[in-house]
Amino acid sequence: MRLTTALLAKVAEWSKKYSNLPDRYIDRVTERVYWRAPPGKPQFRVRKIQDRKKLYYSIHRPWTTTFQLENFLHGRRDYAPIEPIKNWSFFRGDRVEVLVGSDKGKQGSVKDIIQERNWIIVQGLNTKVKIQGKTKDFPGICIRIEQPLLVTSQVQLVDPFDLKGTPIEWRYTEEGDFVRVSTRTGKIIPIPKSSQETVDYKAPELYAEQPKDTVTNDVKELTFEAKLKTFEMDIMDTMGIKEDRVPKKYYWY
Repeated sequence: MRLTTALLAKVAEWSKKYSNLPDRYIDRVTERVYWRAPPGKPQFRVRKIQDRKKLYYSIHRPWTTTFQLENFLHGRRDYAPIEPIKNWSFFRGDRVEVLVGSDKGKQGSVKDIIQERNWIIVQGLNTKVKIQGKTKDFPGICIRIEQPLLVTSQVQLVDPFDLKGTPIEWRYTEEGDFVRVSTRTGKIIPIPKSSQETVDYKAPELYAEQPKDTVTNDVKELTFEAKLKTFEMDIMDTMGIKEDRVPKKYYWY
């Protein structure tokens, strides 16, 4: 139950990895700030922060307008409880087999992860038809939108040895690596390289530093040393000012 609450309180690791957004930004967009005047004093405005601990997560990410509508405005919805998963086993680029629906038995690659709901989206499979741009004189455009699949019962990883769906287990190798292993063939299912991909780079080692990035050498250099002084004391020491004034006597009553 603690794991469930922790997942609902914030965006999970693999859900936000591809977007490559800082945690402080995600925390800010999932928090609503309201203004309310104290009773009888309408001239004052007091800042009141309301932070929902149990958010409703869907295929819309927290930094989108639809997420704000679902959680904070007129479209607010209650959170959906999930089954805690200790070791997340599905990553971007994994080959999986669909076990339910009209695409049952078909295989595809994982396109997106919504770890807060134990969902993955498989590219081109489990789609819903939607008509856009329909008017009186135009029939509209038919598009297919991938719908999420539950990782605990609706999909299976594909064994690279025989290209068939298989249950998996997490095991340690003799070298101490924690890997996914097919329970049917005993073969290791490696985590694809594409799981490291973000909107900014294909792999961390291939990222080219931009002009506004903090250079690695600057991070290693110590630019601030904390001292047990007030701001005034630090200025006086820097400018060589010495305190020679004698304070007046004072008494406590």
